[in-house]
Amino acid sequence: MNRRLEDRVAFVTGAARGQGRAHAVRMASEGADIIAVDIAGPLPDCVPYDPATPDDLADTVRLVEATGRRIVASAVDTRDADGLNQAVEAGVAALGRLDVIVANAGVTAPQAWDTISPKDFRDVMDINVTGTWNTVMAGADKIIAGGRGGSVILISSAAGIKLQPFMIHYTASKHAVTGMARAFAAELGRHSIRVNSVHPGPVLTAMATGDMVTALGAAMDTNPQLANMMTPFLPTWAVQPEDVADAVCWLASDESKYVTASAIPVDQGSTHY
Repeated sequence: MNRRLEDRVAFVTGAARGQGRAHAVRMASEGADIIAVDIAGPLPDCVPYDPATPDDLADTVRLVEATGRRIVASAVDTRDADGLNQAVEAGVAALGRLDVIVANAGVTAPQAWDTISPKDFRDVMDINVTGTWNTVMAGADKIIAGGRGGSVILISSAAGIKLQPFMIHYTASKHAVTGMARAFAAELGRHSIRVNSVHPGPVLTAMATGDMVTALGAAMDTNPQLANMMTPFLPTWAVQPEDVADAVCWLASDESKYVTASAIPVDQGSTHY
């Protein structure tokens, strides 16, 4: 394994499992110490899959430590700006610096357009958009203070380039994240901070647990002709979290030192038709 991130520090949200855990472990294997947060608890009622748990977050800690790197982990809701600020302050105090932010935490909720309540819409937007903004705001000044530049990576979705049927609130939120990355890139560029968004298609994570499959099927039954809008070019329909972590780690490294304000799809071509 390369050591492209030797002695850097990365702040990762949604780190208890799935993509967030993959990002944290991959960057640790490349030499980075990790500040990890996850809600590790209940999610809004519209989210049909099982939430992450404190045990999941503890597993991430063990996996990072197994690489020989350090990790400071805490259970924080990204909607809680004060909690995020405290988590980053504690992490930087323990680890000495901050170089990379990966705003990964987010939720999805399959619902036909006329079954989304105002609360459902607010919950998805607040976690996916406000939570992402809170994440960047909690860490950007720490990267600036280091004077070395850095990389901010916002995890959007294929739905942030094209759309995801039966998820109007999710699609709106992920388009917002795409725009947020470009806007942050413009203003943080003077500090040699690059900001990009990553756009995964289907990823094999715990989002498929609980009632997720049933909820998605019920929504698709309302308009079956939309069911195949995200058909990929490649024969693999769904990737592993580690496949997305490959792109994230590249964006965190100096190998992408002149890449900013870019939307990087990891979607097997599904958004390009």
